[in-house]
Amino acid sequence: MNKIFLDTNIIIDFIDTSRKNHLKAKKLIVKLIEKEYEIFISEDMISTVYYVLKGIPELLIFFEKVLEEWNIVAFGKKTIIESIEYCKKNNADLEDAMQCFCAKNYGCKWLITNDKKFVNCGIEIMDYDSFLKEKNA
Repeated sequence: MNKIFLDTNIIIDFIDTSRKNHLKAKKLIVKLIEKEYEIFISEDMISTVYYVLKGIPELLIFFEKVLEEWNIVAFGKKTIIESIEYCKKNNADLEDAMQCFCAKNYGCKWLITNDKKFVNCGIEIMDYDSFLKEKNA
């Protein structure tokens, strides 16, 4: 099964219908589910998304569904150490590095993000358009 990790901005785009990439996020997630990708997000993403979108009534229902269907994974000490070391050497964003190394450490083949300057931890980083086009989704 293909493992894919979704960055926080993808989830926020999916939930918040007023965001410019909402329809792309919706198309992406529908295709991932239809094609039976194994979807991963980090557990810290739940609190981040809640903080950003807490005014959306369906948010907690979304979280309940995600908990049933997707892999919610922890960073763990190894991921945090790798991320800190990477950031010290590359002057990179720690949150992005933690997401990337988390995806890598759980065996994800791809990480989908909107971030144009996302860190490179050794897995394939793609945006909506490139993933949907390359995977014929």
